[in-house]
Amino acid sequence: MEYKKLNNNLKIPLLGFGTWQLKPIFEAPQAVAAALEVGYRHIDTAHIYFNEGSVGKAIKESGIEREDIFLVSKLWNFDHNKVEQAYEKSLKKLGVDYLDLYLMHFPVTKTRISAYKDMEKIYKEKRVKSIGVSNFTIDHLKELMSQTEIVPVVNQVEFHPFLYQKDLLEFCNKHGIALEAYSPLSHGKRLDDTTLETIAKKHNKSVAQVMIKWSLQHGNIVIPKSRNLGRIKQNFEVFDFKLNDQEMTSINNLNEDYRTCWDPTKTS
Repeated sequence: MEYKKLNNNLKIPLLGFGTWQLKPIFEAPQAVAAALEVGYRHIDTAHIYFNEGSVGKAIKESGIEREDIFLVSKLWNFDHNKVEQAYEKSLKKLGVDYLDLYLMHFPVTKTRISAYKDMEKIYKEKRVKSIGVSNFTIDHLKELMSQTEIVPVVNQVEFHPFLYQKDLLEFCNKHGIALEAYSPLSHGKRLDDTTLETIAKKHNKSVAQVMIKWSLQHGNIVIPKSRNLGRIKQNFEVFDFKLNDQEMTSINNLNEDYRTCWDPTKTS
């Protein structure tokens, strides 16, 4: 596994395992257990996924030491006025004493600044190892950094070849904010792209592996998700090949600002 050093010197595994839409009883425990067995050591969940309990159970039953797993959860929109309680609730569900990273899930208008200040308080009290945001645009980040003390370590956003957010990536890099790519496979809606298929065939890899590798080579943290045990393993096998400059450019040019999730650019 390769790591990235965050702006507070904490190291995060570059490749993580996402758990969005994994059902708490029939999917999340098995998928997380499989991911940990394969070698993932970065697990991403959230209050609104309703599977924190299952994720925590899978981690505990894996036998892997807590300090060897980078664990992430998120503050939901309706909890901006009770950050401390929401954080403690996530810890209790996960069955852990701390999170490695706590993210604001969405830049809710009017409450995001005050909520982030409450997250700063938890961080200063050393109850969480790092704090960050998710779905923030450049304007959201500028506002946040002008009114708060701690620069987010991460901005987790939708990022894949068909939503190549180049300006946002450059802004994050400039300010020491790691961009973390969710939905790196565009929810499987572009896996039949001929450009990606050609590149994948050249490297004897899958299109999904090429999409993950493209994002990693942009310096991102990437969190693919799958229910399929074979694909969980396959998505992890991306450190044994490299895309050349021409291939990277060809994939960059696939951008069409195509979103498969919510659009934070419409949030003032």
